[in-house]
This record gives sequence, C-alpha cells and structure tokens, in this order.
Amino acid sequence: MDTWRSIGLFIAAAVAEIGGAWLVWQGVREHRGWVWIGLGMIALSIYGFVATLQPDANFGRILAAYGGVFVAGSLAWGMVIDGFKPDRYDVVGALICLVGVAGIMYAPRSAI
Repeated sequence: MDTWRSIGLFIAAAVAEIGGAWLVWQGVREHRGWVWIGLGMIALSIYGFVATLQPDANFGRILAAYGGVFVAGSLAWGMVIDGFKPDRYDVVGALICLVGVAGIMYAPRSAI
C-alpha cells in the first residue's frame, strides 16, 4: 500500500528533520556544544535520504507536500519535547497544511 508507506516516510522524515534542527538549536542556542550540533547534522542528512524513498518520483511534489507535514510536525514536536501550547490558530493552520498535503500527494490523478 503506497499511501501508508508514503505517510510513514513523511513521519520518519519529519522526525529526522525536526529532530535534527532541534539538536542544532540545542547545540547553539542552549550552549550544549558541538556534539549536539553534529548529531543534528547527521539527523538532517538522514531526512534528506528518507525523502528520496517516497513512492512518487516528483521532487517538487514531495518537498511541497513535506512542507505541510513539517508545519504540523513542528508544532507536535514543540508540544511533546518543549512543552509548547499551541493556540487554536496554530491547530487550524496545521490542519489546513495537512489537507494541502493530502491534496498534493493523494488526490487521484488523470493522465493528460
């Protein structure tokens, strides 16, 4: 099932990218040092690789859709890891992004 595989890959990519960015943030902004920064860079590289595993072969489509996953995932990461409390506009915005992801990635396409 390509749709479920794709969703799983989007989640894995989000964890790698958001986690990597968070590690770099911790290394720089929270003065945790170069090890955190290095781990973040490794995680960001893993994100780049995971994105290539999507069943769809269109780079632009994958990255555009991933933008919506990144928005929602970033808010979720902030809630779980940093205790961020989103307001209703954050939630509505994230849901709009996820609807956009569904349209971009999973809408039926016809041959032109």
